[in-house]
Amino acid sequence: MAEDKYNLKNPAVKRILQEVKEMQSNPSDDFMSLPIEENIFEWQFAIRGPRDSEFEGGIYHGRIQLPAEYPFKPPSFMLLTPNGRFETQTKICLSISNHHPEHWQPSWSVRTALVALIAFMPTSPNGALGSLDYKKEERRALAVKSRDTPPKFGTPERQKLIDEIHEYMQSKAPPVPQPSPSQAPEEQPSKEDDAQASSQNVESSTLVAQGLPDASEEETAIEERQEVHADANAGPVPVPAEMRTSFVAPPNDTSNQVIHRRETTRVPKPADDRMFTWAAVGLTIAIVALLLKKFMKASGHGAFFMNDS
Repeated sequence: MAEDKYNLKNPAVKRILQEVKEMQSNPSDDFMSLPIEENIFEWQFAIRGPRDSEFEGGIYHGRIQLPAEYPFKPPSFMLLTPNGRFETQTKICLSISNHHPEHWQPSWSVRTALVALIAFMPTSPNGALGSLDYKKEERRALAVKSRDTPPKFGTPERQKLIDEIHEYMQSKAPPVPQPSPSQAPEEQPSKEDDAQASSQNVESSTLVAQGLPDASEEETAIEERQEVHADANAGPVPVPAEMRTSFVAPPNDTSNQVIHRRETTRVPKPADDRMFTWAAVGLTIAIVALLLKKFMKASGHGAFFMNDS
């Protein structure tokens, strides 16, 4: 190609052919660029949107025009893929482009310029020529769309090169970014939740073995005995005295579980009250008789009671 059309002694041609060889022998996952067949001074390129930015995952195509004095004069850049940062089919203003030749260094190359262009993507436009300032949401939408198909531009030969570069960039694409929280799958129960559930089952079995009511069974019994009203203004549902429970948290309990224990109070029966009353009366009479006997004996009437008996 170049041997037939270009003078290999020309410094610009010699430099460009060296860069083509280096680009093919040392490709990158973040960019790809090659000259079109009919003109080695005009290149097609594609860059990948920088990571951790609204451009991440996007594939952005463009063209580079190298001057006849290259590498002593800078190239010009034009984007072809809508991106929300640079205008399309317009020569953009960058410190590495022909808009600022005072900044260009002959030691820089097409590879160097593409790396710099990727770095410029997330920066503020500051009103520069050919710059845009879209919202991040719009840029993300354009990044997703850019992965589908390459732009249509130029001759069939140029379009063929654009398609080949796009196919290469797709083959080197990283994994698709994870879905948003609204699209995330339902969380599976964690090991901690499983352990907590197992602990609750063991605790319930222990309470049953000890003859204590299980919390779930007791709550079910209470619910069956309570009449639930749907009226939102109604007060608390009264619970019968025999069904009232207290919630006792055992000391040093790290599981924060609550054990429900029924508090029972022995209510004295009427028959037990009568027996207790008669026993107290009999004991009182015996004590009074004993005291009276001792009093009479001490006062001299004890002999009368002894002889009379």
